Amino acid sequence: MVNEDPNQQEGDDSSSSGPEDLSVIKVSKRRWAVVLVFSCSSMCNAFQWIQYGSINNIFMNFYGVSAFAIDWLSMCYMLTYIPLLPLSWLLEKFGLRTIALTGSVLNCLGAWVKLGSLKPNLFPVTVLGQVICSVAQVFILGMPSRIASVWFGPNEVSTACSIAVLGNQLGIAIGFLVPPVLVPNIQDRDKLAYHISIMFYIIGGVATLLFILVIIVFKEKPKHPPSRAQSQKPALTSSDALSAIIRLFKNLNFVLLVISYGLNAGALYALCTLLNRMVILHYPGEEVNAGRIGLTIIIAGILGTVITGIWLDKTKTYKETTLVVYIMTLVGMVVYTFTLNLGHLWVVFITTGTMGFFMTGYLPLGFEFAVELTYPEPEAVSASLLNVCPQVFGIMFTISQDQIIGKYGAMPANIFLCVFLTLGVVLTAFIKGDLRRQKVNGKNPKNKLQEEEVEEESHTSKAPSALSEEHF
Repeated sequence: MVNEDPNQQEGDDSSSSGPEDLSVIKVSKRRWAVVLVFSCSSMCNAFQWIQYGSINNIFMNFYGVSAFAIDWLSMCYMLTYIPLLPLSWLLEKFGLRTIALTGSVLNCLGAWVKLGSLKPNLFPVTVLGQVICSVAQVFILGMPSRIASVWFGPNEVSTACSIAVLGNQLGIAIGFLVPPVLVPNIQDRDKLAYHISIMFYIIGGVATLLFILVIIVFKEKPKHPPSRAQSQKPALTSSDALSAIIRLFKNLNFVLLVISYGLNAGALYALCTLLNRMVILHYPGEEVNAGRIGLTIIIAGILGTVITGIWLDKTKTYKETTLVVYIMTLVGMVVYTFTLNLGHLWVVFITTGTMGFFMTGYLPLGFEFAVELTYPEPEAVSASLLNVCPQVFGIMFTISQDQIIGKYGAMPANIFLCVFLTLGVVLTAFIKGDLRRQKVNGKNPKNKLQEEEVEEESHTSKAPSALSEEHF
């Protein structure tokens, strides 16, 4: 047993003092604080993405712009990610703490800029604030799988990644629920500006608090690697992002996953962006219920996220689970498409909830499956490539659906999405379950995990007790 260095503090950013330290496999209690703070930061950023789309008609009347202009406040999140994609690879160079701080401060800044847009003629200011938040998203989106790999043991990584992704989903859920409640559909623009300011002040205060928490809680990495795969990572992975990208594009399984993931997530982005318009089209005056339907999609998805994360940690059936969830997403989308116009809101709630359980629950599956297929490549690179495809498809789907809704109605627009989800199912079926990270973790079953104390008052050396990985 390798003795623990009592002078090395929890969360020390420096690497172990020698090669032999890599044989110490330990998990830190701080890991849960790190993933929870990140999840909340992602939640705040996701709320700001959908806060305009969930009350599209109200902001359209307040600023005197078209519905398509309000749609672009959501689509700018997708558009910004594409040219700024290289920024997310800075995660490999500067590490978790620096990138988390950058994303958090930009999210906070964007929230406060929007407070300068409380007059109908200041639409460009709200666009500026939203663009700043969209840049923050570039730093945030690539972090879930990285946090899970760096801080969590092999039997926890999928659950940890699910918690990290869950924050984004919860933010979207709150973004559907809160704006229709805080900002009523009234004609008096002065009163409307007052209600909008309340929403902007709340999100500004939350973003500021989370920035402070990131400063306090976030550390670069634990003192010891939490898994054998992570302990070998520095020796196995090149830091050259370009060469990593070339290798990833030669990995056919990963390429298929990138496209299929992009189709699913892009469909979700378009659905969330245009949900208010689709519901109002069939159920006029139901802005609040439109928000509740969006909330139902995401809450059901959160449940799906948690269940799939726990399932993967116990079974490691990445390919099978991904394919089944994708097929059920398609089934849910088809049912929603042909029941939206029946005139019964309760039917819409049930169908969207079922669809959301699988469609949103699929997102962390894609992240973890990508890490398995691409190990030992940097998680930031694989996650960035995985994220760029949904942005492209999300813009394409949103613009196309917007035009189809205007000319032909909601049903043809949703059938359009069903066609692409069918393609995603076919591509997923061709992915081979090459679980490279699991193969490395399975090489040494004798590895033990040790739980670190957050605070160590004693400064005398001691041999830490060993607990099996299964205990965690």
